[in-house]
Amino acid sequence: MPETKKNNAVLDFKCLEENCKGVVKFNLNELDVEDCQVLCPECHRPYEFDAALTDKFRKLANLVAALRDAEPILGSANVAVTVPGGEVKVPYVLLLTRLNTMITLDFGEKKVDFHVLVEPSSPEVFR
Repeated sequence: MPETKKNNAVLDFKCLEENCKGVVKFNLNELDVEDCQVLCPECHRPYEFDAALTDKFRKLANLVAALRDAEPILGSANVAVTVPGGEVKVPYVLLLTRLNTMITLDFGEKKVDFHVLVEPSSPEVFR
């Protein structure tokens, strides 16, 4: 059986320290380990993810894997937008490459926007 390549899916969020302008980044695939902790590169504040948040990140990793598996048909998939003159088809691949993907989750007492950066398995797919 061929080895499955893990997706390079990075999440980032703005540090929650009041005067810090750091951006905290981590790879979704690093959440397989117990007690995942990430640090702000600016102020070095540690962030730990509880089981509920880690579970949501794993579900997001599964979604990324499903998108990677669907790459061969994404060129044929569209999202239709109804406009006064009819319907406009927007290629799904365009949505993935030209719009910023983020997920907003509860992190402690705050809602935090996690930006999702995914590397496609082949350079031709999303170009």
